[in-house]
Amino acid sequence: MMKRMIQLFFIIIGGTLGYVYINKLFDVINLGDNLGWLTKPYVGALIGAIIVFLLSLLFVDSLVEAIKVFEEKVIKAPVTDVLFGTLGLIVGLIVAYLIQGVLNNFENIVAINTVIPIFVYIFLGYFGFQVGFKKRDELINLFHISSKAKDKKKDSDEVDGLNKRLKILDTSVIIDGRISDICQTGFLEGVLVIPRFVLEELQHIADSSDVLKRNRGRRGLDILNKIQKELAIKVEIYEGNFEDIAEVDSKLVQLAKLVSGVVVTNDFNLNKVCELQGVSVLNINDLANAVKPIVLPGEELKVQVIKDGKEQNQGVGYLDDGTMIVVEEGRSQIGKTIDVIVTSVLQTSAGRMIFAKPKLLEQAL
Repeated sequence: MMKRMIQLFFIIIGGTLGYVYINKLFDVINLGDNLGWLTKPYVGALIGAIIVFLLSLLFVDSLVEAIKVFEEKVIKAPVTDVLFGTLGLIVGLIVAYLIQGVLNNFENIVAINTVIPIFVYIFLGYFGFQVGFKKRDELINLFHISSKAKDKKKDSDEVDGLNKRLKILDTSVIIDGRISDICQTGFLEGVLVIPRFVLEELQHIADSSDVLKRNRGRRGLDILNKIQKELAIKVEIYEGNFEDIAEVDSKLVQLAKLVSGVVVTNDFNLNKVCELQGVSVLNINDLANAVKPIVLPGEELKVQVIKDGKEQNQGVGYLDDGTMIVVEEGRSQIGKTIDVIVTSVLQTSAGRMIFAKPKLLEQAL
């Protein structure tokens, strides 16, 4: 059926061209006076229709196959892709129509007046569709998240404006769980943005055959449900996806650039990538370290040595907040609670580590 319709279309096109130009063609080759009834317009339409129909037989099958492939892709494509592609096509055709109005001024030049507009419509229509289709993520962001953020933004100083920026959660900080407690205390303001690709990664982890990964994924989904249902903070789901980017972390960085948002994470590597690319980042490990009690070299602590360290004769213990204490010459004290003196403190985004020596050893020295 489609093939017949395409052939009918070409027959109509050929008949129209023959009706308009066949006599002019005969005049160019000086045959118009000797052909008699062949110069009639309807005969020219018939000749043009036959010629174009015969030519169409060479490529009509390939054209039908191409249309079917395009139809399958359109059917399988998400509605947002088709919608924005169509909007781009409409904009392209409108621009082509405006250009045609300019080309109509060249009435004496047939090529400019009739042929070029066809190519303008085809090119700008295709170009508009491609722009709308490939830039759908930016357009979704323009019409969805940014508009809501602007509606909620009030006149405030620079610090308050920073606090109100969109907070984009990554997978690791959701699984970690502390983000829920931070939101509950009110230290994190603004709108939380959870990208769809992060939800898909969480679901993939929750469906893993590995028990540990499965439990981590389910924990992350439970945390999100708690944030959405129990906390007062606003949560938005970002539906876009950056199909040309494979890594989830890279997608998060790109999204943060698009919406001028802040990435919330506890991933040390993602923290560094964001800093290198000029993206604002909140690392909850930094927050946890900031609120830990300050320990200075020379202070005395009481710690239980529970295991040996990496280096020779080292023992390892932990404070109540989870901070690791490396006790020099502490291997022999494993299982005991001893007094130690702090010698140095190492603090990074990955955590805090305290180095100490047993008090009795220090006194002996």
